[in-house]
Parts: sequence; structure tokens; C-alpha cells
Amino acid sequence: MIGKTRFAASLITAVILPFNIIIAGDSTFPPEVNEILEKAGTNRVELEKTLNHYKSDPDTLKYQAACYLIGNMEGHSCVTYALKDTLGSEIEFNVLDYPDFDALLAAFDTLESRYGPLDFDKQETVDDWDAITSGFLIDQIDNAFKAWRGKPWAKRFSFQTFCEYILPYRGSNEPLEEWRSMFLTKYAGFDSRMTDPADPIEATKLINNDVMTWFTFNPRFYYHPTDQGLSEMLNNGLGRCEDMTNVTIYALRANGLPVTSDYTPYWANSGNNHAWNAIVTPDGKVVPFMGAEANPGEYRLANKLAKVYRKTFGKQKENLIFQKRKQEKVPRWLAGRSYADVTADYVDACDVTIGFEQEIPDSVDIAYLCVFNSGEWQPIHWGRIEAGKAVFTDMGRDIAYLPALYLDEKIVPWGRPFILDPDGHERELRPEDNLPTTLTLTSTTKRKQEISTDGVARAYFNSGKEYELFYFDDGWQSSGKSTAEDKPLNFENVPTGSLYWLVEIDSDKEERIFTIEDGLQVWW
Repeated sequence: MIGKTRFAASLITAVILPFNIIIAGDSTFPPEVNEILEKAGTNRVELEKTLNHYKSDPDTLKYQAACYLIGNMEGHSCVTYALKDTLGSEIEFNVLDYPDFDALLAAFDTLESRYGPLDFDKQETVDDWDAITSGFLIDQIDNAFKAWRGKPWAKRFSFQTFCEYILPYRGSNEPLEEWRSMFLTKYAGFDSRMTDPADPIEATKLINNDVMTWFTFNPRFYYHPTDQGLSEMLNNGLGRCEDMTNVTIYALRANGLPVTSDYTPYWANSGNNHAWNAIVTPDGKVVPFMGAEANPGEYRLANKLAKVYRKTFGKQKENLIFQKRKQEKVPRWLAGRSYADVTADYVDACDVTIGFEQEIPDSVDIAYLCVFNSGEWQPIHWGRIEAGKAVFTDMGRDIAYLPALYLDEKIVPWGRPFILDPDGHERELRPEDNLPTTLTLTSTTKRKQEISTDGVARAYFNSGKEYELFYFDDGWQSSGKSTAEDKPLNFENVPTGSLYWLVEIDSDKEERIFTIEDGLQVWW
């Protein structure tokens, strides 16, 4: 899918324009840079070395690039994780100790039977302003300019595009390592193999084809939550989607190609999340692909998108964390400084206005829209509450949503779920207790609904297992339990018009929500 990015033109202007003024008549560093220098402590000297190195450079754009990186350094860091029990004790766990994903899961279950519930927790955060060196930054800036100025496909990209999508020295929270010179050398001369050396899409395909030969996805790395650095990825040749996007960012940005890492924090009709790459063309179009897996024009996202966000290096001042609000605490991933909403580049999106019937607490002025993901309502976007209403911009269509508030650091339903139809119409799901019905159900997730030769619908259940049906009415309400055989399950006296969820007892809660339309389960 190809979209036209709406924010790229203004993404960096607010940061770059003051630098032009400063260069013209002011000897001090820009305010954003001075703020970082104050926070850098003893490492301030390394940052100032970088700035002073470029202040007298006749190429004034290099000084602006240094200011851009340093001025936007807050929030960029290397983060490591460790597996811990409920008491905070670290449990040793190496994904490469197991031959495949099934063996890893079995070993993990064994550990939990021994130590109790386990989870990955942050072990250490090393902020870039505390650790980065002038040598590293200078090398990154010089090699980035070398590629931007020298590669035939890169010359049409603006300085704004260069700063956000070519210049940054990291992809996520991985360890800092030098990578530009290696990939610049590795792919030198690729333009001679191209039909059109000025075509960034063709260059992207050539380089990504090579990355596919030495790096690939492996599900074991879902249990390796620390993002791999370059040396680790080269050694393993394996990783999860975050690693795949990062190693592709290295290979492409090193060669003057503006590549992004776009992601959805929660699929809208499935569990889990996803990250992938996109290439931004000189005219601002966004062409998605999957680094180390699929090329631009050949990649299709597997599930529905309620929201797509893009990792950026620059601070995005429209993000929730920068807004004046009554509540200091916000859901964790929405507290980021450096991400941008690019949903409209991927799907036919529309704004959604929610009017709240329930009174809003005086201490609250921000609401959230949630999608159902792995058994939980997860916040996917926010809106400011004004006069009892909140507007949520650029929402994906043909999706089930739930309005909510964030109270005591928990998502609390604050309204009824609704379907945002393909035409943008909001269809509220309100259970009608005075119109009970009997539901005949055949599955807990999306299946082809078939009728056997004897006229009985085919059922997709685990025989002998117990299932519980819920309907949503200010939370999930039970409508009874039933044990599966080889036929559909019947539940009596169920309110009509609701959103439903059929769950196998003691399952992992990956079952999908559904409505009943013309007597059939319709999945969301």
C-alpha cells in the first residue's frame, strides 16, 4: 500500500529554522541543544566537541545536522532487559540454548513451574547523552553526508528528509555500534547493477535482497526482548521483527536511502503487534516493505490496522506527553516523545467523535480509544475531552473500538463498544436484556462457517473442554458455560445486540470478539 506522508514537510522545520538564525548571528548553541548539554553531565564535553568540530565547517548543513541529533537526543538510549520472577530475582535464559521455538516454550513453562510467573523487566537504561562519543557522532554525520551527496538515488531527498530518515544513528533501543562505513563499503558499486540508478525503490530492493541472504526472522527472539546490536545480529543471523527493521535501517540509511520503522502497537483483529520498514520517495510517498523478508511492492500487512505510528528521531510536539493535561500518568507507549501518526498513509482513515454518557471525573481531560488484543482492551489513540466529547483523529475503519479512561494507571471502559464501519459510520453495540436469544456458536476465532451433509454446522472446538460465553456491558459479563462435543455450542438467554467473546477455560485468551449478524458470527 502506498500513501502520501502528511507530516514530513513540517517534521523538522521547528528544529532546523532556529539553527539558521543562530548561524547568522549568535555564537551560542540552540536552546534545544543547550538543554541536552545541561543533562549530559560529564559527557557534555563529547557533545561540545562534536558541535565545535562542525561550527567552523564551510558546509553549514553539517552543523545543523549535529544540532539536530543532539537537540533531539532526549529519550534515545540503550535499554537491556532481564527475565525476572515476582520477587525481582533474575532468571538466566538464552534463546539460542533451544533448537526451535517449541523447545523454548517447553523450557519456559518448566522455569515457570519452578519459579512461578516470569516476565521480562528493564535491567538497565543508558541514555545516549551520557554515553555517546564525539568520534561516533562525527563518523555518523560525515558518512551520512557522504551517502546523501554521493549516491545517485539520494540527491533528490530534501535536508528535512535526510535529517529524519537518513541521519539518525540508531533504529530503536539497541546498543550503539558503528555501522555506516561497513554498509557503505559492502554495497559500493550497486548503482552499476541498476536499470535506473536514480530510482530509490530499485536500490532498496537490491540491498534488501542481499540482507535476506544473511539475516532472517526467528520466533525464539520474541523471548529476547533486548534489541540486538549490529555485531550480535551479524553473529546470529536471526532476530524478531524489531531486529529485522533495525538491520535494514542500517544497510539502507548507510547508503543514503530514507527508510523508516513503522509499527502498530496492537493489531485490531488479532493479538500481538508488528513493526516493518517503509521507504519514503522524493515526492513524499510511503512504500512499505519488510526488511530481510519482502521488498517494496511485494509486502502486505497480515491484519487490520487501527493505527500506524512511525519511530522518529525528532521530538513530535503534538504527542500526548507534550500536551497540557490534568493527569500526569498516561499509558506507557503513548508517553513517547519520538513517534508520529502515519495511519493515513496506510488505510482509509476517518476522525471519530465520542460523546460520553457517563460523567467524566474532574481530574480527567484525556480519553482513549482501545482495540481488543490478546484478551485485553488496549489503548491505541487519545483525544482531549471537551464539553463531554472527544475527537480521535485518523482511525482505521471496519474495526471494533471501546472508549476508555486511564484511572489509577489502568484502562477503564467509559462507554459502549462500537463498530466503525467501512463508510465511517459508528455502530454502537448495546446489549438488549429484554430481548434474550439463544446463540449457536461454532468457533472461538474466525473460521469458514460450513454446514455438513446432515445439516449440522461444523464446530471447531476441543472436545471435552469447557467454554464460557461473555457479552460486553460495562465490562465482560458471563452468559454461561458449556462443555464442547463435536457439535456447535448453544447458550440460552443471551442479550441481543452485544459484542461477544467465547473463551476456552484456562486458554491464553487469544480468542476473538464477535457480533451476531444474520445468525452468523462476525469476527472483529
